[in-house]
Amino acid sequence: MLFKGHREEFILESFFYTGDTLFNLIPIFMGIIFIIVIGSIILNAGKGISQWKKNEDSPRLSVHAIISSKRTNVSRHTHHHDDHMHSHSTSTTYYVTFQFESGDRSEFRISGKEYGQLAEGDSGTLTFQGTRYLGFERDFHSSQDTLRG
Repeated sequence: MLFKGHREEFILESFFYTGDTLFNLIPIFMGIIFIIVIGSIILNAGKGISQWKKNEDSPRLSVHAIISSKRTNVSRHTHHHDDHMHSHSTSTTYYVTFQFESGDRSEFRISGKEYGQLAEGDSGTLTFQGTRYLGFERDFHSSQDTLRG
């Protein structure tokens, strides 16, 4: 027999103390995970669009700079297949740090082809727009100095 005021307590007890607790909690847990994943995707997309917009609104600059350092970041990826076979692949991201006449430095992501053509100490004209690398044209005398030794 239920008394007035005990109905809510009975409903909570039946939810948490029955054998179906696991079946009641899993959909809630999966819903929370789904919201977190979708939220992360939306947040990252928003950040990417914001950075793209900021770069588009920035002026295109061409300034004299010297390559102060180069670095790479190698990422390893594992791919799983239905037949339990795994395949591995790697990807390399290339970065170059430029130092300006003011002493400030900026690091840009560049292509592997350009990375191979540039050397630390090269000087020239860096063209960029916000955080977007557009190109680097070496000074003729810096490449001649490198050849001389």
